[in-house]
Amino acid sequence: MPRLSLFASLAVPLLLAGCTGIPRGTEPVTGFELDRYLGPWYEIARLDHSFERGLDCVTADYSLRDDGGVRVLNRGVNLTEGEVSEAEGRAYFIGDEDVGRLKVSFFGPFYGGYNVLALDDDYQWSLVSGPNRDYLWILARTPTLDEALYRDLVERAEAMAFPVEELIVVDQGEACEPWREEA
Repeated sequence: MPRLSLFASLAVPLLLAGCTGIPRGTEPVTGFELDRYLGPWYEIARLDHSFERGLDCVTADYSLRDDGGVRVLNRGVNLTEGEVSEAEGRAYFIGDEDVGRLKVSFFGPFYGGYNVLALDDDYQWSLVSGPNRDYLWILARTPTLDEALYRDLVERAEAMAFPVEELIVVDQGEACEPWREEA
């Protein structure tokens, strides 16, 4: 039994540390400026995962925390049921603050990777991954992206071996307007 508990005490931190990783073969952006990244973003597309399943009108709002971290407020709507879902988390840089690589937590001491893999010079769109290729988001400062730009971002993600055929395009249309007004 003592060996099992020693293994568990060593394995749990290793497993948690792995959650803040970056997909093999990808690199976060450098020259990252947090102040320019702060503010509201619209989710244009994502890979499916349980914590956003069934949500549209998804936004993320980033602001500074008193402890030097980033406050993360994610909000989405299940349009079928008319229910709003919100989650507040916190994020901190992993390493240098001019590299788009953070860890984010929405509950307790558990963190996941937030890796900015592509970002335009004007901070108007972003391609973000989690710790592996199961998590991918295309974000923009506006509810829609030009079709050619969207295709370019999908091609970039495909070149990084993300399963882009599984991307879910998020509804950011007129059905979202009533919820945007109350945010």
